Amino acid sequence: MQLQRGARVRGDRGGVSYERVTRGIRVSVSPRFLEDQSDPDEPRYVWAYTVRINNESEIQVQLRTRYWRITDSRGQTDVVAGDGVVGEQPVIRPGEGFEYTSGAPLATPSGLMVGAYGVETKDGEVFDVDIPAFSLDSPHELRQVH
Repeated sequence: MQLQRGARVRGDRGGVSYERVTRGIRVSVSPRFLEDQSDPDEPRYVWAYTVRINNESEIQVQLRTRYWRITDSRGQTDVVAGDGVVGEQPVIRPGEGFEYTSGAPLATPSGLMVGAYGVETKDGEVFDVDIPAFSLDSPHELRQVH
């Protein structure tokens, strides 16, 4: 299934994985709702998401920065930006990958995340690698099909 500007979504062992390729760098994201860390009475809803970055290009890149736009189901948007991911700025050589897991809390039972990684080549070229938009869905969201 094609999504906006080349993003793809696929089933992944009972879950959903979203992916996007920018200049040969493939970013795949698999979100999952964490019921045990969530409390609808607060309200607090928590997701973990695992990101896999595969370098399918012929150039080495180093992940320097991250930028996330997190929007809840009321349209409230937060921006998270900074150096690296989970305290690292990994070097990813051609044919190699890097994977990490992080989390996101919201005050609503659903939301959306999208972003970009700033990477740098060995030659000093800097460019953005798109992170696909992905949904944060929980069983607490009331959905009505017409």
